[in-house]
Amino acid sequence: MALTLHCDIVSAEKEIFSGLVEILIASASEGEVGIRYGHAPFLSSLKPGPVRVRKQNGEEEVFYVSGGYLEVQPHMINVLADTALREGDLDEGAALAAKKLAEETLSHSGQGIDYSKAAGQLAEATAQLRTLRAFRKKHGK
Repeated sequence: MALTLHCDIVSAEKEIFSGLVEILIASASEGEVGIRYGHAPFLSSLKPGPVRVRKQNGEEEVFYVSGGYLEVQPHMINVLADTALREGDLDEGAALAAKKLAEETLSHSGQGIDYSKAAGQLAEATAQLRTLRAFRKKHGK
């Protein structure tokens, strides 16, 4: 049996996941990181995108986080997300519409457009779509 550590994934609204995991993989500010038992203590901001966990029983789950922080302690991992969603909570149609709107906003030149806000919305919508692809890959769809 593989060594495990406790993992909590929480959003501003509620706890999304709590349990023993063999590994957690996430997009940190330094790049993609994999955390296993025995990892050195670590603190990093998270980029929007999927967070994958392989649970103690070998089953894998994928969550979407819109950003936040990853904290690694000797026997635990905390994912403190602005927004965290389970697989069934993501809406592909809404993500596609948000991506299209952000791309249209960025393509218009002129005053009165908040480019940083539109770029952030584009990044978040793209991350949601990337997470949906990870869900489909996990389920072989």
